[in-house]
Amino acid sequence: MKKIALMSLVASSVLMAGGWKIPETSLNGVALSAANIAHNKSADAAYYNPANMVFMADEDVMEVDLMYIGLEAPNYKGTVGGTGPYDLNAKKENFLVPSVHYVSGKAGEARIGLSIVSPGGLSKRWDMEPAKTSAEEFTLQIIEINPTVAIPLGDKVSVAAGFRILHSSGVVKSSGTVNLGAAAVVTRNMEGDSIDYGYNFALAYKPTSDLEMGLTYRSKVDLTIEGDAYLNSSSAVPALNATYGGSASVTVPLPAAVSLAAAYTFASETTIELVYERNFWSAYKNIDFDYNGNEGPLLGAIFGGAIPKAYVDTNAFRLGITQDLDKLRLMGGVVYDESPVPTQSLDFSLPDSDSISVSLGGRYEVTDSIEIGLSALYSMRESRKITAQDANINGLVGEFSNSNVLIISTGVSYKF
Repeated sequence: MKKIALMSLVASSVLMAGGWKIPETSLNGVALSAANIAHNKSADAAYYNPANMVFMADEDVMEVDLMYIGLEAPNYKGTVGGTGPYDLNAKKENFLVPSVHYVSGKAGEARIGLSIVSPGGLSKRWDMEPAKTSAEEFTLQIIEINPTVAIPLGDKVSVAAGFRILHSSGVVKSSGTVNLGAAAVVTRNMEGDSIDYGYNFALAYKPTSDLEMGLTYRSKVDLTIEGDAYLNSSSAVPALNATYGGSASVTVPLPAAVSLAAAYTFASETTIELVYERNFWSAYKNIDFDYNGNEGPLLGAIFGGAIPKAYVDTNAFRLGITQDLDKLRLMGGVVYDESPVPTQSLDFSLPDSDSISVSLGGRYEVTDSIEIGLSALYSMRESRKITAQDANINGLVGEFSNSNVLIISTGVSYKF
């Protein structure tokens, strides 16, 4: 039996990006498939590229968004540890995820921004054995507070820096019968949280009135989750009975990412933006829960020891199109996103795969001060096959499928 990473997103466990990183954190982000780094005149510039705040109108603007996220129930068909075959379904997931973005008017030549978002997370629940033996519930919630400051370097260039404050909380539950030489029912119930810190930098360059370029970097943040765990093994064989209740901790990275973007606006007020994004998932080498050595030899053998993850760095390619009309802005996008999870370490907690997502949305200017909007994104995830030759460390030989995701976002923006 293997340990499972402690995590899932309370309100945005989307698996929208590979792994548990979530780039769609605003109305525009959903509508444009997060291709809004070089060209952005809305309050969410404070998060996507705060250097763009310098080029916005000299006024305060705040936006409040609410996303609905619907996850289809992933299916696994195949064997587990040589037993089966099985036909297993995870539970469907539905979430509501709020976000807030704010850009100040000029403070001298500087602009100040603030975003409160959910930048990542993971949510999977299985209620059928043997999946629930390792991943009955696997939940991570991450909330980020990101204040930023931007300053101009002349008329065409601006830079920005920000401070990332992340609160993460997680739940891991598992229960099932395993063979420890004799049958034993083993259970785990863990909860924990943490506050961790990082930073971000951004650059905006406007060489002409039509051409815009952007570069952003968000640092890796190690989520140092600490909390309590209850572990139990129960069997008709007395030597296989053990219980632990006490502290537990685990460290899991939210990876660093760099994005390079270029946008061009035509005379028709049509803007096309291309974004290349690199995510440094190779920081996630293994996962190792720590019970301070108090879990004892039996439970240590069941739940202890580092599990290899060996994630790989990934690329995402984003295309966004914006059409400005009189009081209406129409948006659309597409993104191809790679999965960082190698087949060898794929498991029930994160049956991840490469994906293609399409999106659309619009914003309407109700008054000079108020805008409202609606957007949607649908992510189509590839099936993921595991063969015996892949030597999966969790003993899986089969196929994960049906992991598609729907996001609907609505929001209101107020200028003052």
